[in-house]
Amino acid sequence: MPPNTKGQIRYRFVVDIGIDPTTGKRKQLTRTFGTLKEAKAEYARITNRHQEGTLAPPNKLTVNEWLDQWLAMKADDLEETTIYNYRITLDRVRGKLGSIRLQELTEEDVEGWMHWALKHGRVRGGKAGTPLGVTSVDMSLARLKDALNRAVTRRLVPINVAQHVTIPRRARKEERKNKQEVKPWNVLEVQTFVRGVSEERLYAPLLLSLMGLRPAEVCGLRWEDVDLDNATITIANTRTMMGNRYVVEKDTKSLAGERDLPLPAPVLAALKSFKALQAKEKLALGEAYAESGYVLVHETGAAFTIKQLRRRAYRLMEILGLRRVRLYDARSSCLTFLANNGVPDHILARWAGHTNVKTTKKWYVKPDVEDLREAATTWDGLHGAATEGQA
Repeated sequence: MPPNTKGQIRYRFVVDIGIDPTTGKRKQLTRTFGTLKEAKAEYARITNRHQEGTLAPPNKLTVNEWLDQWLAMKADDLEETTIYNYRITLDRVRGKLGSIRLQELTEEDVEGWMHWALKHGRVRGGKAGTPLGVTSVDMSLARLKDALNRAVTRRLVPINVAQHVTIPRRARKEERKNKQEVKPWNVLEVQTFVRGVSEERLYAPLLLSLMGLRPAEVCGLRWEDVDLDNATITIANTRTMMGNRYVVEKDTKSLAGERDLPLPAPVLAALKSFKALQAKEKLALGEAYAESGYVLVHETGAAFTIKQLRRRAYRLMEILGLRRVRLYDARSSCLTFLANNGVPDHILARWAGHTNVKTTKKWYVKPDVEDLREAATTWDGLHGAATEGQA
């Protein structure tokens, strides 16, 4: 081609890359280079990718615009609460990367965001501008990778530039060293709590938590799910919250979460007493009583939210002088005790509402030093046998 205004020779080519599905017209790419070698190399790259089906035609879509589209697609497959959590997770990414063109996003951009987030990424749940936890950064990175993988499938980008970006091992080790993990209650603490709340109005629901039910399962349990005659409950409904503001009622977290559980004798007795108490409360209030049908209700019959249950539990822990632990950690206390006392793996997973016992053991079975005491006693036999042999 002729030289440009500065007398420099430029090399340009135009190549067909398919048909526009909306207009039916040919789609073409035009490229200009300073050398013939560069032009030939780019022409070969484009035509090869077009033939392989991996060519990403140019577009002006930004990272934010694509994340919006991806979340809209995911909304058909995921629970409302899950989509809400995805949005919160990706909000951590949008500020730094959102305005970048999707096709111009680089691995260096993603790495730069990750290092910034580990030092200054907190925007909620604490002081803004302070370090964001490794787990939070990892979750945001995972969701970004998912979104970019879909962009590759849609031929919006040729590769997932975030695919090989990982949290540095040093950052993980540093957080583990500095973070004080709150351990679930041990057996003695559980027993202290049970005795301390035996006269509490919410004794029965609190025992359900100590049975290993998720807080959302306790809040979502209805009297129609309770069979007092056969001493069983059916876990089929949950009541959770989005952002601690909106109550969301839905079915169980997974198919495995929907399960029937037998009621231990103390829990059965507590539920019978609680039902009788609610009948008295209803009689006292008359038409003012809210017939919600839930097991966990206020004196007025209105259902508890997870937030209200959590606050009440924390207040009782404070009154009893017990370590403050998450109500959710009652699951760990229960499942650890069952595992330590020989409950078979398949029963343990079913009790927890998990498909695979590996999930139960990885996240919920957390033996403490006293749980290991029996192992120390067993080791004594090895020590004694060695001593006798030497004698």
